[in-house]
Amino acid sequence: MALAQPDPSGLLPQRIAPLRGTLATTACMETLQVGYLHAVAAAAGCSLSQPFPDNGIDWHVSHGAPGHTVDDEVTIKVQLKCTYQIPPHPSGPTFAFTLDNAHLVKLARTPVSVHKILVVMLVPRSQDDWLRAGHERLDLRHCCYWTNLAGHAVTGRHRTTVRIPTTRIFDDRALCEIMTRVGAGGRP
Repeated sequence: MALAQPDPSGLLPQRIAPLRGTLATTACMETLQVGYLHAVAAAAGCSLSQPFPDNGIDWHVSHGAPGHTVDDEVTIKVQLKCTYQIPPHPSGPTFAFTLDNAHLVKLARTPVSVHKILVVMLVPRSQDDWLRAGHERLDLRHCCYWTNLAGHAVTGRHRTTVRIPTTRIFDDRALCEIMTRVGAGGRP
């Protein structure tokens, strides 16, 4: 059995697409966004719990810090969505994302005792382009954005288009900032 060897230029041989499993692409997208959420929560020092049964909210994220004034640990609810229909680096200050009205009603409810955010992940269409691993890092493509839809009106008959700010990249710093605001009694 011959192993692939780098060519004399030092470059690795051309990658050949692996034989992927038969799991539906949408199921793979769900798994990918959960991995992204786990990585962000770990870097932010947050704990995660998954409600069972799921009642329209995917995850509860909790953050304990001595600086919180409303409690020693605060929690937000997170709804994850993933799409390849929106290209990376959306131009403009927002991009459009459509939700079923029943889901929007749940995310838009106000007042609430536990705040909710929507996290939308944009991924390449091909699974071959979702991630790259190297010795120093794992690149997960493309990006998650977040928004708080509290108070958002339902405008469509069955579905409503919401605007997701492109400045709200969901990473560990953003999550810590969200938790700091919630820990002070504010909104995400």
